[in-house]
Parts: sequence; structure tokens; C-alpha cells
Amino acid sequence: MVAVTHAAPQAAAPHAVRAWLDSLATIYTDADRARLASAYDVARAAAGDARNADGEPMLARALGAAGILAAQRLDPDSLTAALLVGLPSLPNYDETALAARFGHGVAALVNGVARMDSVQAVAIGADTEQRAVQAENLRKMLLAMVEDVRVVLIKLAERTQALRFLMNGDENRRRAASREVMDIYAPLANRLGLWQLKWELEDLSLRALEPTEYKRIARLIDERRQDRERYIGHVVGLLRSELADVGLSADVSGRPKHIYSIFSKMRRKQIGIDALYDIRAVRILVESVRDCYTALGVVHHLWTPLPGEFDDYIAKPKANNYRSLHTAVIGPEGKPLEVQIRTHDMHRHSEYGVAAHWRYKEGTGTADRRDAGFDDRIAWLRQILDWKDAVAETGEWLSAFKSSLFTESIYVLTPQGKVVDLPRGATPIDFAYAVHTSLGHRCRGARVDGQMVPLDYALRNGQQVEIIAAKQGGPSRDWLNPDLGYVQSHRARAKVRQWFKAQQHEETVAQGRLMVERELARLGQTALKLDAVAAKAGFAKTEELFAAFARDEIHSKQVQAAIHAVAQPTGSHDARPAEPEVVTRRSRASDSGHGILVVGVDRLLTGLARCCKPAPPDPIVGFVTRGKGITIHRAACANVARIRDREPERLIEADWGAPREQLFPVDIVVEASDRQGLLRDISELLTRERINVTAVNTQTRQHQARMAFTLEVESVGQLKRALQLARDIPGVFVAERR
Repeated sequence: MVAVTHAAPQAAAPHAVRAWLDSLATIYTDADRARLASAYDVARAAAGDARNADGEPMLARALGAAGILAAQRLDPDSLTAALLVGLPSLPNYDETALAARFGHGVAALVNGVARMDSVQAVAIGADTEQRAVQAENLRKMLLAMVEDVRVVLIKLAERTQALRFLMNGDENRRRAASREVMDIYAPLANRLGLWQLKWELEDLSLRALEPTEYKRIARLIDERRQDRERYIGHVVGLLRSELADVGLSADVSGRPKHIYSIFSKMRRKQIGIDALYDIRAVRILVESVRDCYTALGVVHHLWTPLPGEFDDYIAKPKANNYRSLHTAVIGPEGKPLEVQIRTHDMHRHSEYGVAAHWRYKEGTGTADRRDAGFDDRIAWLRQILDWKDAVAETGEWLSAFKSSLFTESIYVLTPQGKVVDLPRGATPIDFAYAVHTSLGHRCRGARVDGQMVPLDYALRNGQQVEIIAAKQGGPSRDWLNPDLGYVQSHRARAKVRQWFKAQQHEETVAQGRLMVERELARLGQTALKLDAVAAKAGFAKTEELFAAFARDEIHSKQVQAAIHAVAQPTGSHDARPAEPEVVTRRSRASDSGHGILVVGVDRLLTGLARCCKPAPPDPIVGFVTRGKGITIHRAACANVARIRDREPERLIEADWGAPREQLFPVDIVVEASDRQGLLRDISELLTRERINVTAVNTQTRQHQARMAFTLEVESVGQLKRALQLARDIPGVFVAERR
């Protein structure tokens, strides 16, 4: 566990608080401590005997958090805000009076922590993968909500004090708080390099969630403590002597090992505690980077390094700017030993992370806010917080982290507590489409934090959004008008356009049906089946024939020819079911069983039906034609269903037989937002997949493209892979087989 210096008193008695403030005299000025005393008096007068939801007195919680921050020597504003952190939850809270007494900076910190409290208890799904995604979104949202990173530091200190209290409290509350810490706050402390807080949060959470394992590891460590301390003492003395011989001024000490770190490494590597290289560890602190590598040479000269156990985090720092040299060696008595080597500055930042930017210099009473490397550390923090979809401006550094670190995304909540990320400036309509397409179509109003808002309202971080939806209906065309500001996200805009395109398609089909029916009436063939006419014209569905006719993609003469072809074969109105055109070819089946097998018999004339274009391993069925052999259909073909009702005796079982080298034609349709290079991207994909294209038809209306392809594939598996890759092409929202 972490030893905390200058700890706040456990009791909130005034004399104990005064003694604690006196212990801070070496770090904070008299004026600073007087201000802290004033903040304590205000908090005591306002909170009285009030308690937090978990039962801890509010004043004790505030003192504990302030003590943790004092141990890290944060600036006086942070400690002042920590003492006042519970006030916003009280009915008599006056933000204006607080700002007038302690300054707007302190008031902003207090209110920032209160905003984080508003989403603290958000539920995270039980599913492991969903839990991880939700936890990451929530961490991003918490950071996006604050304008000053010190708010996060105060919140982490408050959560640490809460866990300390709950270690002797209600078990259910302890486990719930520990799970929240492991999901949200310990990873945040890690991101910000706050190792001392991270270690304590993890150790306390492990003690609550895995008490048996915690006690077992603690017992194993304790049993070996005396032997380990003797061993480390010998190693430290030897290293000090050797380093002094080469002229290095170095601090050498044993390195504490935290229980959660041991637990996670044992579980990850599936090993016992004796197999851990770093259970015995020392740390060497030197003045410069050059001295780090000199000390490393001394260590490797003394003892044999273990292969694969050297990490250079100075040349390649971790994502949170952790810098150090790690090596494992076979130390004295043949026991494994870990050695960490770093400069004093690296050590200071590895221990305190972001908090180091506000640490007071001992004895000076001035904040070390503008040291030589301050701008570099600002850049480092930006990199830490520059997660996938949150990009910070890289131009001018802003002082004391007073900036919004997430400039591209906002994070809002559903009524069920799910975090939804949206582009900055998003509206309730964008939110509705992000939750579900149907909800977006039916969106008619919205409540934000319980208040009705217009649909063009710009959402902000941390707000809870509830959509008011009609039972049925569709979007408004006004939503596509950029000047009105109803829709900001690309996803929502594409879904609205897709809905109107579907509506236009239905109108086009209705118009085409009337045109085909007029042709049938003019030729006196109103009794003919429309699906037979469509099949004869080369269309799998009647709707496709109607749409093509309405769009002038086929001429009236082609429709008339299809009508005559269906009506003439029998010379009477006793029309038989239309036999769709087929692509005929001799079966490649042989005595060895290759090719399509019809009731176990090969060497029959077979062809593939053009209406459904079957390909292996589609379930298939044979249709006995008159004079054209066997036509092979997909079992789910609409024509097969009609034939089964009227002439089931002409259907016959069929099977693909053994695999063979043959290509099968299939039709696919791709719908996408139109853009330059779209057809090229799809063509390149098909080329990479070794798929030949025999026909393509593209149409573009209102910035939406619809492309129909006829491909030659070896199997349905090859087709499915191509369709999946096509869906990953930017702008494509539909890629499916017809």
C-alpha cells in the first residue's frame, strides 16, 4: 500500500484539523493555510453532520481527499476545492457566494467535480466486451466534461478516500464502489500517470473484490519479508559501492511491490509468486539520462541479465510518458532481481504524473508552474488524452490546462445510462439515429435533462437525452437542409436520404406497374402472370421490371416482346407456368461424380436458372423443362414455389456433387453515398478477390448511388467475403445478393 504523508485527520475535530494544517507549513505559505482553514470552516458550517450516500460524514470525506492531495503537494486551489467538494449536493449551496469568497477558479473546480458526480453511478453492462466499451466511453466523457484536469485529480482523491472508508463498511457498497473504481477511476489514474493513487485504488479494490486472493498474496509477501529485506539491503549496499567507484552520484533503494500488481502478473502469466522476477526489486535514481545508461552497464557487469527482460522506456516512453530503464538479472545467491533506473525528474513524474505540474517546491512556498520542461509536459498530457476520436488543437499551448481537451466529440447518456458518442454540435435527431435507425425516423421531440428542447438544440457533454417518438412515420425533408441545422452527423444524414430514396422507389414501382398493365390491356393479355413477363424480360422480380420501365431503362418494345413470348408458346390462353431463361451448359459431371447430380444421375443436360442464379453451396432443386433438360434453381426461388403448387411432378432433387473448377454467375446490388472514386474502389476490391464482372449498371439520384453487378464466383463463400469487404468501403451502406 502507499504511505501518505501529511494525512488529514480521521476525525473532523477543529483541533485535529488545525494540527494537520500546521504540518503543512513546510509546503504551503501562511496565507495558503489560512485560506484552507477558512474553507474548512465554511464546509463545516454548511455540511454539519451530513453524510454521503455510503454513510461517511461529508466533512470527513472532504478532509480525506484534501489530505491525499496535500501528500502530492498540489496547489492550494486544489486543496481548497477538495474541502468544499460536497457543498453542491446541499440544498443551501450558493455558487455566487462561493466564488466571491474563494475565487472563480476554486468555484469552477468544485462545480467540475459535481458534474463528474452526476455520471458517477452510470450503470455499465454485465457483458465483458460491452462493459469494456462502456467504461472507455465513460472515461472519455468524464475527461471531456472538465475544463481543468485538476478536477479529475480531486475526483480521484475523493474516490480513494471513499474506498478507504468502505473497507470497514457495507460489503455490497464496498464491492460496487470497487468495481466502479476498477472500471473507471484506476484506468484514469493510470492514463494520467498518477501512480500513487493508481496503486492504492487497485489494492483497495482487489481487497474488496477478491478478498481471498488479496489475503493469500499479502500473507506470502509477509512470510518472505524478513528474507527479502535482508537480501535487498545487501544488494543496495553493493550497488552504492559499485556506482560510487565509477563516479556516479545515485540514490539506491528497495522498490515496493503492490499486491494488485503481483496478483495481475501471476494471473496473466499463470505463475506462482516465486517465479516473478520483480518480487525482489531495487530502484536507482541518478542525475541525467547519460548516467542511467552508465548505471545500467554497472548492473549488467555485476550480474547476468535475463534474456527478454530488458525494457528501455527512456528511448521509447509509454503512452502516458512513463520513462525508465527496466532490467532483470540473476542477482546474488542466484535469485532473480529487477532493477529500475531513472533520473530524479523521471521518478518525480512517474510517481505523481499530471499532479507534478502543480507540486509546490519545499520551503519556497511558490508553485512550480513554469519549470523548464513545462511546455513539453503540456504536449505530453495532450498526447495522453488524444484518444481515437478526440483530437486536441496543436497550435498554442494553454496555461494550466485550462482548455477543452476534446474538440471533436461529445458524450451523452441514454435514459438507461448508456454512453453515446456524437460529433460536436450534434442534435437530438443525431442522437436518435445513433441509438437506432427506426427511432431516428420516428423522432418528433426530445427532452434533455428532463426539459423539452427543439430538435435543432446542440447537445453538450454529460447530458441525458430522451427521444419522443411517433408510433410510425418518417423524417422531414427539412432535416436535410444544412441551413436549418437539424442534422450534423454523416450517419444520420445518410439514413434520412436512404429513407426518402426507399419512398421514391415505391412510387416508381407503382408508376411502372400501371405502365405494364396498360401494355397488357392494349395487347389483350391481361390474364398473363406478371412474374412470368418479368422473368422473360430478364428480371428476377416484378418490382424490378416495373421500376426499370418507369425509369426508361427498358423500352415498351422490350416489354411487348416479353408479353408475346409468354403468351405464344401454347397458342391458347391455357398458359403454363413460365419457364425462366437459363444459362445452359453441359454438366461437368463424370463417372467420378464431378458436377451437378440429379437424383444421383450424371451426364444430364443441366443449366443454371437466370432468375435466381444459384451457386454452391446454395440448396438447389431441378426443374424438368420441355426440350431443354434440367434447369437448376435455388430451393428458395419464387418460381420454384409457384411450380411446386401447380406442377410438383416436374421438380426433382439435385445436388452440387463434388467440388469442381467452375464459375457461377450471381447478381449483387451495392447502395452507397455517391462520391468520386466509389466505382473504382469497388472494382479494385473485386479484382483483389479474383472475381470477374460480366455486367454492371449504375444509377445516381440525390447523391445516392445504386450499382447492380453480375459477377462470376466459385462459391457463395467467396461471394459473402466480397460483400463483407464491400460493406467496409467508405460510404457503402448496402451490399447484398439479389
